Amino acid sequence: MINPRDIKLRIIIIVTFLIISILYIFPPQKKLNLGLDLKGGMYLTLRIDTSKVAPSKLKETQEIALEIIRNRIDEFGVKEPRIQLQGEDSILVELPGVVERKRALRLIGQTAFLEFKLVEEDEEKIKQAEEGKVPSGYEWKKFKDTHLLLKKEASLTGKDLANASTSFDANMFPIVTLKFNSQGTKKFAQVTTKNVGKRLAIVLDGVVKSAPLIKEPILSGDAQITGDFSLEEARDLALVLRAGALPCPLKIEEERTVGPLLGSDAIRRGIFSIILGSILVVIFMFSYYLWGGVVAFLCLFLDLLFILAGLSLLKATLTLPGIAGMILTLGMAVDGNVLIFERIREELEEKKPLSLAVKNGFDRAKRTILDANLTTLIAALFLFMYGTGPIKGFATTLSLGIIASVFTAVFVGRTVFYFLIKKIKKFKMLRVIKSANINFVRMRNFWVSVSLVLILIGMVNFKLRKDKWGIDFAGGQIAKYKLIPSAKIEEVRGILKKAGISGLTIQEFKDIEGGIIIRSKEDVSSKVEEILGKEFKKVMPLGVERIGPAVGKILRRKATLAIIFSLLGILIYIAFRFKHFDFAFSGVIALFHDILLTLGFIALAGFKITLLVVTALLTIAGYSINDTIVVYDRIRELSKKEYKASLKDIINKAINQTLSRTIITSFTTILVVVCMLVGGGEALRSFSFALFIGFITGTYSSIYIASPLVLLLHRR
Repeated sequence: MINPRDIKLRIIIIVTFLIISILYIFPPQKKLNLGLDLKGGMYLTLRIDTSKVAPSKLKETQEIALEIIRNRIDEFGVKEPRIQLQGEDSILVELPGVVERKRALRLIGQTAFLEFKLVEEDEEKIKQAEEGKVPSGYEWKKFKDTHLLLKKEASLTGKDLANASTSFDANMFPIVTLKFNSQGTKKFAQVTTKNVGKRLAIVLDGVVKSAPLIKEPILSGDAQITGDFSLEEARDLALVLRAGALPCPLKIEEERTVGPLLGSDAIRRGIFSIILGSILVVIFMFSYYLWGGVVAFLCLFLDLLFILAGLSLLKATLTLPGIAGMILTLGMAVDGNVLIFERIREELEEKKPLSLAVKNGFDRAKRTILDANLTTLIAALFLFMYGTGPIKGFATTLSLGIIASVFTAVFVGRTVFYFLIKKIKKFKMLRVIKSANINFVRMRNFWVSVSLVLILIGMVNFKLRKDKWGIDFAGGQIAKYKLIPSAKIEEVRGILKKAGISGLTIQEFKDIEGGIIIRSKEDVSSKVEEILGKEFKKVMPLGVERIGPAVGKILRRKATLAIIFSLLGILIYIAFRFKHFDFAFSGVIALFHDILLTLGFIALAGFKITLLVVTALLTIAGYSINDTIVVYDRIRELSKKEYKASLKDIINKAINQTLSRTIITSFTTILVVVCMLVGGGEALRSFSFALFIGFITGTYSSIYIASPLVLLLHRR
């Protein structure tokens, strides 16, 4: 089976990987980087409005905006923020940990363009402005209950500042005190000397904050901004003035804020799903394959270890979808073991010695395992290329899981068997289906008709649904709160309607007691929080997601490209490996079948299409073709052995021979998906449901759609 001289090298390799993995993982709280959706924090995509910026100064403007945002966040006191340019006109900001949402948005988004402008007192010019004829060189600005006529040209700007700090006036109201730099001090002295008895307006972002009277020349370079500030607002204004004004306005296109309570709940549910899924899979493998279950258990344990070590090594972020990827890997990783065990069973049934049966089992299953997993890896690659934020985390975890499962099944499993066959005389296994001989091809027309009817019903329902697109693609806002004491949805709806806020979709957030979810087209979270705060003892913000329409369009385009390129990549790979385009074309038609059926069931179940659902669809594509490749591989093998047999008989025989493996791997994968569906919480419900439907349809299509289609297209 394995050359005795090679076994020491194999053990050294496995032990080395094991030690390195442990060193990279422990202590996990220091070595593993949790995503914002797990540890809490804020994720923002800011669009730089460069419409008034000259093309030659575009890059400089971006760099200045990035540096100013970084300075503001540094003064805000957030540890380990991530701030970087994204594309041509966007800035990505990640603020981990507990973040005061309102304050962070105010600090980051405020332009903070400060101007000092003289107030015109000429009555004739003021009268013209009141009549709507603002004189040239002036602007008409509202101030409190009146209007002021200001000179357009500013006497001083924020660039002339050296420092800004908070203080209190004589009545103990917060104010912002300003200190000009040397150049600014000279300018301020000249303006105040020449204009004694006039008013000087202080304008921030186009809004007049105050317009004090110049009583005497001010030579010290000191000034102050008064207004209706809270102490926190005064401090934040001083902070942004110190950091400097943004060179152009910023617009928040995407926001994902997760509170610590929601993050800890996601971790708890994720760990629970992983443990439950692992236990159920291991129990099944022990029960069905007996000693083979021991091998599968060791492989699963090492899979999880290697995935976590890979995340640490790559300094990748573990997100909630990433945890979902780990759970999914558990079910999919068993596939390699099952393929090997079923091959060993076939060899033993031919009365071959155990050592030879194990050798042939591994040799013959190896190519199928590689082919099947490479197609899932193609889907994961395009998910990573076109995904954003947490979706990249899923793609990374899934990719690491695929690589780890191939290594453990083929390399580690074979090494363990070397020692195992020395201890046991028989390799006993249970069997669900004995010598199946079902004429699957004969029933193809019936099942194709059933599929077409189901797809038609699903697509009609999908087309007719007006609210099918989730926030990721349609834009809008989703806010989650915990109310103390808890209240019925109708009561919350009545309170908000009475306050004049309408057009909201309100539902219960079942993961947390007293939790509610409020969906809206506009950003109303601050107003909602304020209104509910007056009616309830405590309102705890759990999380906010906000997507602008521009980002929604970009995400939809990226999702479409991810699906198209994944299917194209799978088509090319299968055509290359099986040397026949009809195999590839049939496989991709089956993938379309699985995706359309899943979309139909999602629509019927009332779920929205989100980025996570698109992620599930691509995962389904990878998994479904995995199943199909196992059958195709057996067709190829039988075609060489039984070249006189008809293609119809070969396809039937191939499906029957791989039926046991198909049922077992589908069962274990669906088992972990059910664990995710039950224990993963609201955040993963649509994702888990899509996988549940997709894996069932994928198993069905590999038997009744993909293989019979080869018969239709292939000419022998």
